[in-house]
Amino acid sequence: MNRNKKSVALLPFPVIAAAAGGDTEAMCAVLKHYEGYIATLCTRTLKDDAGNTYSYVDEEMKNRLQVRLITRTLAFNVG
Repeated sequence: MNRNKKSVALLPFPVIAAAAGGDTEAMCAVLKHYEGYIATLCTRTLKDDAGNTYSYVDEEMKNRLQVRLITRTLAFNVG
């Protein structure tokens, strides 16, 4: 089977379990793992008066998604 998409390493379960338990370093690892995906979700396109288009990351949306990821990770039932 030929796959065109790049293989993405999964986040190890012990890291997820530690983050769910409140470990700050593990939570940082979870946020780091998803930072590219979150930035992609928050990328917006802006068009100026001259018709030029610009892409930017909506920081407010990015912060909201990061907070949502943290709260859902902390609510994750490991066992």
